[in-house]
Amino acid sequence: MPDLFIDGEWRGALDERTREIRCPADGSLVGVVDEAGGKDTAEAIAAARRAFDEGPWPRIPAHERGDLLLRVADLLARDKAPLARAESLDTGKRLVESEYDIDDVANCFRYFGRLVASESGRVVDTGRADVDSRVVHEPVGVCGLITPWNYPLLQTAWKVAPALAAGNTFVLKPSELTPHTAIHLVRLLAEAGLPPGAGNLVLGAGPEAGAPLGDHPDVDLVSFTGGLETGRRLMAAAAGTVKKVALELGGKNPNIVFADAGFEAAVDMALTAVFLHSGQVCSAGARLLVEDSLHDRFVDEVVRRAREIRLGGPFDERARTGPLISAAHRAKVEAYVARGVAEGAVLRCGGSRPDRQDLAGGFYYPPTVLDECAAGMSVVQEESFGPVLTVERFTGEEEAVRLANDTIYGLAGAVWTSDEARAARVTERLRLGTVWINDFHPYVPQAEWGGFKQSGFGRELGPAGLAEYRETKHIWRNTRPTPQGWFE
Repeated sequence: MPDLFIDGEWRGALDERTREIRCPADGSLVGVVDEAGGKDTAEAIAAARRAFDEGPWPRIPAHERGDLLLRVADLLARDKAPLARAESLDTGKRLVESEYDIDDVANCFRYFGRLVASESGRVVDTGRADVDSRVVHEPVGVCGLITPWNYPLLQTAWKVAPALAAGNTFVLKPSELTPHTAIHLVRLLAEAGLPPGAGNLVLGAGPEAGAPLGDHPDVDLVSFTGGLETGRRLMAAAAGTVKKVALELGGKNPNIVFADAGFEAAVDMALTAVFLHSGQVCSAGARLLVEDSLHDRFVDEVVRRAREIRLGGPFDERARTGPLISAAHRAKVEAYVARGVAEGAVLRCGGSRPDRQDLAGGFYYPPTVLDECAAGMSVVQEESFGPVLTVERFTGEEEAVRLANDTIYGLAGAVWTSDEARAARVTERLRLGTVWINDFHPYVPQAEWGGFKQSGFGRELGPAGLAEYRETKHIWRNTRPTPQGWFE
């Protein structure tokens, strides 16, 4: 069956190109999908434009749009097993992690389905009895949604659910490396009753299939999650038509551990913060900042436990983390570690490919710890997007805050301390979109997600995540119009 979904129909690419999708864990063939080009994306945009300008979706009551999202949530729960398997085969991540992801995807659709049904704008008190003044929310229009490969379905849900809830139509362009769960989701949207043209899917590489979403005049908003350089190019392309832009561009996230922190929990979460999904997480706690008096004991224990983390494929129940997404990405991580060592970082563990024969077919790289790092090192400033932890020392609260903020990014981070007043002080001064206190990684769809500085702008999830996909209109009605006499 063809894999592009345009104007309510499944079709192949106009130039008949295809792409093989292979599992990063062992190189096995997962599937062959259609590969869109610019003309396919242009047709998808045209379909979304017609559906917005002429179709029913933007004009049906908000509670009916919410009902459809709730039906999609139920369908996601029904198809959890095949969706999780497809996600793991595309990404190489452990099946248990993919299962958690599918639950979160369903919860995202439920949240926005309920939120939009409960919102109705607001009445403005003008101080005049003869005026009815209201602020209402309307959909932005056609949305271009571009999603990454590390959490394919989750990041798709964070965009598709609020876009549809607000009454928009969309063209979705998932990563060319991990398309299968996006295909499945679009099938579920159609099954739930989404009108033709309201949701469109194009697969393919960014320069061909995704780029038109940035500069096309019929696209009103583009939302992108991915790398900083691509985000900059997309933002520049969008400037020509002054379309709305939302960007989530990753981070270099500090995990600050004070000497009075609970030792066992802080060590455990330091590992989870950076090595979950082999570090391929935009909010990974890849910068460990440890108070000097605790440093030796704490880092020794992190290193000991990191050495014991078992690598393996999605269905290896003994594995605790999996492969990197591709050979090219592994090579980038290897080069990143080599630069760090050349700059003076001390390699405490990892740093070279595993020698297990059963891993030879995949793109594995072991948990790696670089100790005695300094703020000016490239490994401290640049995002590796791999299982690499850099360790810095600090001697007090002021230095901890200064080091944590010494980065162009500002996505997320954590503070570990048993002193509540200190936690509050440090949290207030961190230039980050999310700060965890004595925890790392949890999120809920009710709370906004997004970054400061070059981690991007705009928010996903929460009420602000819905607002990204809306225009705000003020309607003023004079109930007793009379002549004003200005020009008599």
